[in-house]
Amino acid sequence: MIIKSLLFIFFISSTNVLGDALYNFENIKDEERFYSLIKEIRCPKCTSGSLASSNAPVSEDIKKKIIELIKEGKTDDEIKTFLSDRFGNEVLYNPGLNSSTYILWIAPVLFLFIAFLIFFFRRKT
Repeated sequence: MIIKSLLFIFFISSTNVLGDALYNFENIKDEERFYSLIKEIRCPKCTSGSLASSNAPVSEDIKKKIIELIKEGKTDDEIKTFLSDRFGNEVLYNPGLNSSTYILWIAPVLFLFIAFLIFFFRRKT
């Protein structure tokens, strides 16, 4: 019985020793940047999931490219710009204000303004 217990303990502990990190980084700061970025970027294949929650082949390729860009010394904004140029603004959860996204930023304010006008200037019957 003791031998079986020792073998079981050896087996369980050896799986951790033989495991390797999925992504290798030079320092902890780069690793934190990577995990922050993949939470902010959508998977182009998934409906609305982030890269962090996706295992689709395209998302794995994008993760590898992000690691490559981090190792090249690119900033977060440069990485996001690269990905939005390649996959479109839809890949970013928070697209910047530009000519193609201004309606996303102005529409809520415009909607509230119209609702305000309707509320205060409606006819009382």
